[in-house]
Amino acid sequence: MMTTKIRHPEKVNKPINPIKKKPPWIKSKLTNSNEFFFTKTVVNQNNLVTVCQEANCPNITECWSKRHATFMIMGDTCTRACSFCDVKTGKPEKLDPFEPFKISNAVKKLNLKHVVITSVDRDDLPDGGSSHFFEVINVTRNRNPNTSIEVLVPDFLRKGDAYKKVLEADLDVFNHNIETVPKLYLKIRPGARYFGSLELLKNVKINNKKIFTKSGLMVGLGENKDELIQVMDDLRSADVDFLTIGQYLQPSPKHHPLVRYYHPNEFKDLENIAKSKGFLLVSSSPLTRSSYHADEDFKKLKLNRLNQYNA
Repeated sequence: MMTTKIRHPEKVNKPINPIKKKPPWIKSKLTNSNEFFFTKTVVNQNNLVTVCQEANCPNITECWSKRHATFMIMGDTCTRACSFCDVKTGKPEKLDPFEPFKISNAVKKLNLKHVVITSVDRDDLPDGGSSHFFEVINVTRNRNPNTSIEVLVPDFLRKGDAYKKVLEADLDVFNHNIETVPKLYLKIRPGARYFGSLELLKNVKINNKKIFTKSGLMVGLGENKDELIQVMDDLRSADVDFLTIGQYLQPSPKHHPLVRYYHPNEFKDLENIAKSKGFLLVSSSPLTRSSYHADEDFKKLKLNRLNQYNA
């Protein structure tokens, strides 16, 4: 006699990678609600996308209460599917020709002294979006001449020298995140290549030594300390100035599993090791992100370079 196997919904829909409970040292800071909602209003009025919202950043309340927002250009849909990232994947819409003006207007409204501009990956575009970066940077600079500009760019993989168009603009910091150690790339960044990212950072410095270069690492994905130290050495070989190290926080059960939380003391240890490698600046803490305290860090970068030249 044949029997029908009964499926239990609670088992079928069981999360693949349950999210680990956060330790007490990972928590958002209190905010100035008036400033937070002012920032939100400016973003909404200009119909802008921010990585703060799209990537579910844990620092959004703190940063927006200081009128700091990281603008994400070229839409909210990425052509890649990195397993750590909360930005949606799919077919992007056409570029907004008015976006450079909208960004520059928001920077002016918020009275930003330093702005971070990032983007989704746009592998569908012949130049990966480098010319759009160029337009956004230049319009923002023209309307906000006293604002320092930092970009966090994709890798422009298989786009030849497209990245050079970004360097033609008047920017101060060129950031591209290495994200993780080589052995995890196929799982974490399947559409990217470790040495491609290193080559990009190296070539930027070769083409313009005046620009600060920056890169970031996440920890807690399954890497070990020796592998992190090797990445530090690789980044220094590419003449990268500034390194950020932060805790990976798993966005959902469908994302790459969090292997473990690093203790604040471990972040301090990694910071000391990175500083010994010769980085001009290192930011290492559980809540460190690429644009977290970017305005303050830029001031430190300039001061550290000045001290280096005077040494």
